[in-house]
Amino acid sequence: MIYPIVLFGDPVLKKKASDIPHGEDVKELVQDMFDTMYAASGVGLAAPQIGKSIRLFVVDDNPMMEEGEQGMKKAFINPEIIEEDGDDWAFEEGCLSIPGIRGEVERPEIVKIKYYDEDWNEHIEEFDDIHARVIQHEYDHIEGILFTDYLTPFKKRLLKGKLASISKGKVDADYRVKVPKK
Repeated sequence: MIYPIVLFGDPVLKKKASDIPHGEDVKELVQDMFDTMYAASGVGLAAPQIGKSIRLFVVDDNPMMEEGEQGMKKAFINPEIIEEDGDDWAFEEGCLSIPGIRGEVERPEIVKIKYYDEDWNEHIEEFDDIHARVIQHEYDHIEGILFTDYLTPFKKRLLKGKLASISKGKVDADYRVKVPKK
């Protein structure tokens, strides 16, 4: 099932998500989230972006990889960032919930994260570079943080009108969206 993507302005995007009860069957939801992400040409999708305030996100950063580099496709259930390390580096980010807007965000280059996969196997892994960036972006979603929260006050002022339009459903997206209720 392909879900509509919740747009900027919906309260679910600013709420800290709840843990999923251990052992709950999430395989179908994980597959639906991958299908939804691919339909929107994304590389990551968090459950709040489909209107579900639960601690789950999926990532497939293969489209961002250079020739010969190995991408990552994973589901992260009830994740917890244990450590962020390395130098902060800037990269222009976008978000399926904020179509047409991009902004430079600084993030640490390494992340160590504990999470469960869709079979409830526990993992503790370290990721770097673009893998870490995508994980940090999606992790922020389950914490109620959007990439626009990191932008400078000046950049936020410049985007105020565009963000207001997005929250009213005035977007140019080639995927289904869900407009925030007023």
